[in-house]
Amino acid sequence: MSRIELLCEDCDRRYQTNPLRALDCKSPGCQEATKGAPAMLDYLCPECAEHFDKTKSFLDLVGTKYTINERMVRGLDYYTRTTFEMVTSLLGSQSAVAAGGRYDGLISDLGGPALPGIGFAIGVERVALLLAEKEFTRRPDLFIAALGEPAHAEAFRLMTALQRSGAAVELDYEGKSLKSQMRRADKFKSRFTLIIGGDEMERGTAPLKDMDGGTQAEVALDAAAILAVLKG
Repeated sequence: MSRIELLCEDCDRRYQTNPLRALDCKSPGCQEATKGAPAMLDYLCPECAEHFDKTKSFLDLVGTKYTINERMVRGLDYYTRTTFEMVTSLLGSQSAVAAGGRYDGLISDLGGPALPGIGFAIGVERVALLLAEKEFTRRPDLFIAALGEPAHAEAFRLMTALQRSGAAVELDYEGKSLKSQMRRADKFKSRFTLIIGGDEMERGTAPLKDMDGGTQAEVALDAAAILAVLKG
């Protein structure tokens, strides 16, 4: 018997157009047919490997646990680079909460400009159960403006720690200029803005600006120190 004959009806129908779907299929026949198949992660192009490594480095930076699934395949053909699935142990057998990934080529495939993109599907009822009574209407406590990759990594670390302590924090993800980031902070009506660059990284402190009062003070690049000011 050939391996193709082991495929389920769905995978047998689509193996010529999307054979990777068989890797993620839960059918016993498909799992047997794909046993020992080469791992996709062993054949990443340099750009995709770099993107995947950077994604993992940010998760490691903030202590977010994850597992690597070498057989994960998204159902839509336009996904590119890193894909993901968020799961929880708090909802019984319904463990999947959200799943998606990048689709950088989708807009250009549809005739538009070459714009990067990311998409995902969320189980709204499951998220509602997890979030319960959390408040989403308040203005951000802090906007962190970061200049350069090291500063952005530090800003991401601080943002995650502060969010886990209950603070509402926003961050620019596009590497825009300081002027653009400050405009964004103003648009968000953030209570405070923290500016981090190379000099701030070197001395371990950064200017924290009270956007309402117009005052500014140096604060240590430490989540507890920043949180004390935000709650002060």
